[in-house]
Amino acid sequence: MTDPSLPPPPPHEPAGAPTPPAADPAYEPPPSLDDDVRAPFVALRDEVGKVVVGQEGVLSGLVAALLVKGHVLLEGVPGVAKTLIAKALASSLSLDFARLQFTPDMMPSDVIGQMIYEQQTSSFRFREGPVFTNLLLADEINRTPPKTQAAMLEVMEERQVSIGGETRPLPDPFIVVATQNPVEYDGTYPLPEAQLDRFLFKLQVGYPSGEQEHEILRRHNGGLDPHKVEASGVTQVASALDLDRARAQVRNIHVDDAVLGYMVALTRATRESPSLSLGVSPRGATALLHASKAWAWLAGRQFVTPDEVKAVVKPTFRHRVQLRSDLEFEGITADSILDGILATVPAPT
Repeated sequence: MTDPSLPPPPPHEPAGAPTPPAADPAYEPPPSLDDDVRAPFVALRDEVGKVVVGQEGVLSGLVAALLVKGHVLLEGVPGVAKTLIAKALASSLSLDFARLQFTPDMMPSDVIGQMIYEQQTSSFRFREGPVFTNLLLADEINRTPPKTQAAMLEVMEERQVSIGGETRPLPDPFIVVATQNPVEYDGTYPLPEAQLDRFLFKLQVGYPSGEQEHEILRRHNGGLDPHKVEASGVTQVASALDLDRARAQVRNIHVDDAVLGYMVALTRATRESPSLSLGVSPRGATALLHASKAWAWLAGRQFVTPDEVKAVVKPTFRHRVQLRSDLEFEGITADSILDGILATVPAPT
């Protein structure tokens, strides 16, 4: 079934919903939300749903990440539509799309590009790699060795490539959607903590329900070809301009100081937990802030409540914490520890 830790946002409230009382007397409510701005991103989930059955939480997580310039790691066994989700999302947006299939023999230059010597001009020319796009699908990212994985660090954090003594910015917007298989370890290289920390979300793509699987077979029996997304009726419903307008509204979502304190308390609780050998970094805390604002915006709110924070804690934190090795052998998961932290850290009212 779908990742239960990231449910779809609740039905959005009407634009201009009342803001909560502010403790700060200087507080000014943000401009009213515009349903016309949000509409393409609500439609985005429906458009991807033309070829992907279920996985509503995963789709909502991808849209939220897009709104705050976040990268997403999709984890699931083979055959649960990880690649199809990314391809359908790209087809629903008027953005450039590139797919990079990571392999054990891949070199950093295959990712970021390289300098090529041209005999005609007796000079070097930079040939761009696949990262020079808007939406990059990094398929099976854990199948490439560490030196190639490291080529993604600057790309994901600073959205630029440094090569040949020059820094070249990537197109804007730029988002990485990476996939990995959690059960197959032969020929794989675990992602280092530094790279995991650069993903806004780690979303678990699970098996569909029986009813959803029946619908999948019905669609395939009716001629659906998952390798030809556009032929399945998926159309572009959002543009780069739509994305810019939406991001501006998300930035203006109000976060009360008490809610900020709640985020800090959750973050620090991961560092103090005796079950974890590594807690969440300050980068993770800021990721929680931005993810909560995107989640509130998708729900049509002008402010973040503790419910939005709780909704995104596990996908934002699960890849940023490390369990003690003895607990891993006992089958305890990071999600179960985060559930305990959510149950013990009091939320503001």
